[in-house]
Amino acid sequence: MKFNEYQAKAIKYDLAKPGRDLTGGGFIEKVLGLTGEAGETADKFKKIIRDKSGQISDEDRYEISKELGDVLWYVSAIASYLDIPFDDVAQVNIKKLESRQRRDRLHGEGDDR
Repeated sequence: MKFNEYQAKAIKYDLAKPGRDLTGGGFIEKVLGLTGEAGETADKFKKIIRDKSGQISDEDRYEISKELGDVLWYVSAIASYLDIPFDDVAQVNIKKLESRQRRDRLHGEGDDR
């Protein structure tokens, strides 16, 4: 599945259905939802480290894949609210990473490294 195809299918499950108003509750809900799902993903890893000595089971992988899917949905929805094709999000990210690698800047901090 291509990113834009995913985006078109995934946004159908947005219950807010706003007119893409960035000041409205739907958009803010998506931003907060993204941080919540990222936190839930991190929490899964915390419990694996704390309770299972870092040993990841197939069930853990499945549960993590569900959380990552939720993160993906929120990123896709935010891109939709901003009228950014999801393919563009992926392409811009790869270009940024390629540039950092060419300049030996994969390590470090900040967007403009």
